Amino acid sequence: MSTRIVIADDHPMVQAALRSALVAALPDLELIACRSVDEVLEVLSGDRREVDLVLLDLTMPGTDGFAGLFLLHAHHPTLPVAIVSAKHDEATIRKAITFGASGYIPKSLDLPEMVEAIRSILDGEIWAPARFAAAATPDPDAALSARLASLSSQQLRILTKIVEGKLNKQIAGEMEIAEQTVKVHVSAILRKLGVVSRTQAAVLCERLLSTGARDPG
Repeated sequence: MSTRIVIADDHPMVQAALRSALVAALPDLELIACRSVDEVLEVLSGDRREVDLVLLDLTMPGTDGFAGLFLLHAHHPTLPVAIVSAKHDEATIRKAITFGASGYIPKSLDLPEMVEAIRSILDGEIWAPARFAAAATPDPDAALSARLASLSSQQLRILTKIVEGKLNKQIAGEMEIAEQTVKVHVSAILRKLGVVSRTQAAVLCERLLSTGARDPG
Protein backbone atom coordinates (compact mmCIF):
# COMPACT_ATOMS: atom_id res chain seq x y z
CA MET A 1 0.00 0.00 0.00
CA SER A 2 1.36 3.42 -0.95
CA THR A 3 2.22 6.19 1.49
CA ARG A 4 0.13 9.32 0.92
CA ILE A 5 1.56 12.70 1.91
CA VAL A 6 -0.05 16.10 1.42
CA ILE A 7 2.38 19.00 0.93
CA ALA A 8 0.55 22.16 2.00
CA ASP A 9 2.78 25.03 0.87
CA ASP A 10 2.07 27.88 -1.53
CA HIS A 11 5.71 28.19 -2.65
CA PRO A 12 6.22 26.18 -5.88
CA MET A 13 9.98 25.83 -5.32
CA VAL A 14 9.46 24.33 -1.86
CA GLN A 15 6.85 21.92 -3.21
CA ALA A 16 9.13 20.89 -6.08
CA ALA A 17 12.15 20.36 -3.83
CA LEU A 18 10.21 18.27 -1.31
CA ARG A 19 8.55 16.26 -4.06
CA SER A 20 11.89 15.47 -5.71
CA ALA A 21 13.56 14.45 -2.45
CA LEU A 22 10.66 12.35 -1.14
CA VAL A 23 9.95 10.52 -4.38
CA ALA A 24 13.62 9.52 -4.60
CA ALA A 25 13.78 8.33 -0.99
CA LEU A 26 10.41 6.72 -0.27
CA PRO A 27 9.04 3.84 -2.37
CA ASP A 28 5.35 3.67 -3.32
CA LEU A 29 4.81 7.31 -2.45
CA GLU A 30 1.81 9.39 -3.52
CA LEU A 31 2.17 13.15 -3.09
CA ILE A 32 -0.67 15.65 -3.18
CA ALA A 33 0.21 19.34 -3.48
CA CYS A 34 -2.05 21.99 -1.94
CA ARG A 35 -1.63 25.76 -1.84
CA SER A 36 -3.99 26.50 1.07
CA VAL A 37 -5.52 24.85 4.12
CA ASP A 38 -8.91 24.96 2.39
CA GLU A 39 -7.46 22.84 -0.43
CA VAL A 40 -6.13 20.35 2.13
CA LEU A 41 -9.56 20.11 3.76
CA GLU A 42 -11.14 19.53 0.34
CA VAL A 43 -8.70 16.71 -0.39
CA LEU A 44 -9.31 15.11 3.00
CA SER A 45 -13.09 15.34 2.78
CA GLY A 46 -13.38 14.33 -0.87
CA ASP A 47 -11.10 11.28 -0.86
CA ARG A 48 -11.78 8.28 1.34
CA ARG A 49 -8.27 6.94 0.94
CA GLU A 50 -6.21 7.55 4.06
CA VAL A 51 -3.62 10.32 4.14
CA ASP A 52 -0.59 9.34 6.21
CA LEU A 53 0.85 12.81 6.82
CA VAL A 54 0.29 16.48 6.05
CA LEU A 55 3.37 18.71 5.73
CA LEU A 56 2.03 22.16 6.61
CA ASP A 57 3.60 25.56 6.09
CA LEU A 58 2.75 28.04 8.84
CA THR A 59 1.72 30.85 6.49
CA MET A 60 -0.48 30.27 3.48
CA PRO A 61 -3.47 32.02 1.87
CA GLY A 62 -6.34 32.19 4.34
CA THR A 63 -4.39 31.19 7.45
CA ASP A 64 -1.47 32.45 9.49
CA GLY A 65 0.39 31.07 12.46
CA PHE A 66 -1.05 27.91 14.02
CA ALA A 67 -4.60 28.47 12.78
CA GLY A 68 -4.07 25.97 9.96
CA LEU A 69 -2.84 23.31 12.38
CA PHE A 70 -5.87 23.81 14.61
CA LEU A 71 -8.27 23.77 11.68
CA LEU A 72 -6.87 20.47 10.43
CA HIS A 73 -7.00 18.93 13.90
CA ALA A 74 -10.53 20.26 14.43
CA HIS A 75 -11.76 18.47 11.30
CA HIS A 76 -9.40 15.46 11.43
CA PRO A 77 -8.20 15.02 15.03
CA THR A 78 -6.18 11.83 14.38
CA LEU A 79 -4.41 13.07 11.25
CA PRO A 80 -0.62 13.47 11.68
CA VAL A 81 0.41 17.03 10.75
CA ALA A 82 4.04 18.19 10.69
CA ILE A 83 5.05 21.82 10.37
CA VAL A 84 7.59 22.68 7.65
CA SER A 85 8.55 26.33 8.07
CA ALA A 86 11.24 28.94 7.56
CA LYS A 87 10.72 29.92 11.19
CA HIS A 88 12.93 27.92 13.54
CA ASP A 89 12.92 29.79 16.84
CA GLU A 90 12.46 27.80 20.02
CA ALA A 91 9.15 29.41 21.02
CA THR A 92 7.47 28.58 17.70
CA ILE A 93 8.73 24.99 17.71
CA ARG A 94 7.60 24.50 21.29
CA LYS A 95 4.12 25.86 20.53
CA ALA A 96 3.77 23.59 17.51
CA ILE A 97 4.55 20.47 19.53
CA THR A 98 2.29 21.63 22.39
CA PHE A 99 -0.55 22.15 19.91
CA GLY A 100 -0.28 18.60 18.64
CA ALA A 101 2.05 18.78 15.64
CA SER A 102 3.70 15.45 14.86
CA GLY A 103 6.94 17.25 14.14
CA TYR A 104 8.60 20.54 13.28
CA ILE A 105 10.93 20.63 10.27
CA PRO A 106 12.80 23.89 9.56
CA LYS A 107 13.18 24.68 5.87
CA SER A 108 16.81 25.48 6.59
CA LEU A 109 17.55 21.73 6.91
CA ASP A 110 19.24 19.97 4.02
CA LEU A 111 16.81 17.90 1.96
CA PRO A 112 18.30 14.56 3.16
CA GLU A 113 17.76 15.72 6.77
CA MET A 114 14.16 16.67 5.94
CA VAL A 115 13.55 13.25 4.45
CA GLU A 116 14.93 11.53 7.56
CA ALA A 117 12.73 13.71 9.75
CA ILE A 118 9.69 12.78 7.66
CA ARG A 119 10.63 9.09 7.87
CA SER A 120 10.72 9.38 11.66
CA ILE A 121 7.32 11.06 11.77
CA LEU A 122 5.82 8.39 9.49
CA ASP A 123 7.21 5.81 11.96
CA GLY A 124 5.20 7.45 14.73
CA GLU A 125 7.86 9.65 16.35
CA ILE A 126 7.45 13.31 17.33
CA TRP A 127 10.35 14.98 15.54
CA ALA A 128 12.01 18.31 16.35
CA PRO A 129 15.54 19.61 15.77
CA ALA A 130 18.03 18.17 18.24
CA ARG A 131 19.19 21.66 19.22
CA PHE A 132 15.62 22.46 20.29
CA ALA A 133 15.56 19.59 22.79
CA ALA A 134 18.92 20.67 24.16
CA ALA A 135 18.01 24.36 24.49
CA ALA A 136 14.37 24.11 25.52
CA THR A 137 13.32 26.53 28.26
CA PRO A 138 10.02 26.81 30.14
CA ASP A 139 7.16 28.21 28.07
CA PRO A 140 5.53 31.24 29.77
CA ASP A 141 2.30 30.40 27.92
CA ALA A 142 2.43 26.68 28.69
CA ALA A 143 -0.65 26.67 30.92
CA LEU A 144 -2.73 28.67 28.43
CA SER A 145 -1.51 26.55 25.53
CA ALA A 146 -2.51 23.41 27.39
CA ARG A 147 -6.00 24.84 27.94
CA LEU A 148 -6.36 25.54 24.23
CA ALA A 149 -5.05 22.09 23.35
CA SER A 150 -7.61 20.53 25.74
CA LEU A 151 -10.55 21.60 23.58
CA SER A 152 -12.35 18.88 21.65
CA SER A 153 -12.32 18.91 17.85
CA GLN A 154 -15.90 20.25 17.82
CA GLN A 155 -14.99 22.98 20.28
CA LEU A 156 -11.95 23.92 18.20
CA ARG A 157 -14.12 24.29 15.12
CA ILE A 158 -16.51 26.53 17.05
CA LEU A 159 -13.65 28.58 18.49
CA THR A 160 -12.23 29.25 15.02
CA LYS A 161 -15.65 30.58 13.99
CA ILE A 162 -15.82 32.74 17.12
CA VAL A 163 -12.46 34.22 16.13
CA GLU A 164 -14.00 34.98 12.71
CA GLY A 165 -16.68 36.99 14.53
CA LYS A 166 -19.59 34.66 13.82
CA LEU A 167 -22.66 34.47 16.06
CA ASN A 168 -24.08 31.27 17.56
CA LYS A 169 -26.88 31.17 14.98
CA GLN A 170 -24.39 31.46 12.10
CA ILE A 171 -22.14 28.80 13.62
CA ALA A 172 -25.08 26.45 14.10
CA GLY A 173 -26.13 26.88 10.48
CA GLU A 174 -22.65 26.31 9.08
CA MET A 175 -22.00 23.25 11.27
CA GLU A 176 -25.55 21.91 10.90
CA ILE A 177 -26.11 21.57 14.64
CA ALA A 178 -28.65 23.10 17.01
CA GLU A 179 -28.02 26.63 18.26
CA GLN A 180 -28.44 25.35 21.82
CA THR A 181 -25.65 22.84 21.19
CA VAL A 182 -23.41 25.71 20.09
CA LYS A 183 -24.26 27.60 23.29
CA VAL A 184 -23.30 24.58 25.40
CA HIS A 185 -19.98 24.27 23.56
CA VAL A 186 -19.28 28.00 23.88
CA SER A 187 -19.82 27.79 27.64
CA ALA A 188 -17.42 24.85 27.83
CA ILE A 189 -14.85 26.72 25.72
CA LEU A 190 -14.97 29.77 27.99
CA ARG A 191 -14.64 27.58 31.06
CA LYS A 192 -11.67 25.61 29.70
CA LEU A 193 -9.88 28.77 28.56
CA GLY A 194 -10.53 30.53 31.86
CA VAL A 195 -12.24 33.55 30.27
CA VAL A 196 -15.69 35.08 30.68
CA SER A 197 -16.56 36.34 27.19
CA ARG A 198 -16.34 35.37 23.53
CA THR A 199 -14.18 38.44 22.90
CA GLN A 200 -11.66 37.35 25.53
CA ALA A 201 -11.61 33.85 24.06
CA ALA A 202 -10.95 35.24 20.56
CA VAL A 203 -8.16 37.54 21.76
CA LEU A 204 -6.53 34.73 23.73
CA CYS A 205 -6.79 32.36 20.79
CA GLU A 206 -5.28 34.85 18.36
CA ARG A 207 -2.40 35.57 20.75
CA LEU A 208 -1.57 31.92 21.30
CA LEU A 209 -1.88 30.93 17.65
CA SER A 210 0.30 33.78 16.42
CA THR A 211 3.95 33.09 15.59
CA GLY A 212 4.99 36.75 15.65
CA ALA A 213 6.65 38.00 12.46
CA ARG A 214 5.33 36.72 9.16
CA ASP A 215 6.93 33.52 7.96
CA PRO A 216 9.20 34.49 5.02
CA GLY A 217 8.56 31.22 3.19
